[in-house]
Amino acid sequence: MPTHEVTAERPDSLLHATGWDHVTLIGSNADDTVAFYRDVLGLPLVIRQPNLDREEVEHLFFDAGDGRLVTFFVDESRDSVETQDPGIGAVHHLAFSIDPEELPAIRERLLDAGHEVSEYDRGAFHSLYTHDHNGLVIELAADKFDVPDDRKGEVLAHAQAARVAAGDEYIATEHLEVALEELGLPVERYDLPDAATGRDF
Repeated sequence: MPTHEVTAERPDSLLHATGWDHVTLIGSNADDTVAFYRDVLGLPLVIRQPNLDREEVEHLFFDAGDGRLVTFFVDESRDSVETQDPGIGAVHHLAFSIDPEELPAIRERLLDAGHEVSEYDRGAFHSLYTHDHNGLVIELAADKFDVPDDRKGEVLAHAQAARVAAGDEYIATEHLEVALEELGLPVERYDLPDAATGRDF
């Protein structure tokens, strides 16, 4: 297997992106898309206009809550689908951040509203999984520790190094603790429930 250095340092590359702006998906219709992304996930619909490249298609923009956007090209002639079988280059899932202290209540509200939910400890974070109206996997990720957004990559890279040094196969809570201590950041863990490490949802 080729060796690829894992580090939070900026690479010597053609350019340096300054952050994530938006991701755009091919959606079904506006009603079903708004019903899930606004009315279930709580993402405000901030722009609704024709697609600038294909005016017969509508472009919906949702605010993910931190200034980043998720957008959809929708068409009223399209029905929503129940399942997806993504191939190479396709979207496997979308992951949204949630307040760790709200995780149990969010899980119960989704279940009460009839949404299937799975819960897993993913090592670096704790996640709930459900599906949108088109069968796309939606991950709701809760941080295990209070980490400043601008330090997350650095913390994860140090946790990766701690995992490798320990000979462990996956990042776990203890590797995050080591990383936070090494970086001089507070080790403030959220009270999250126990969960299996999981399988693909």
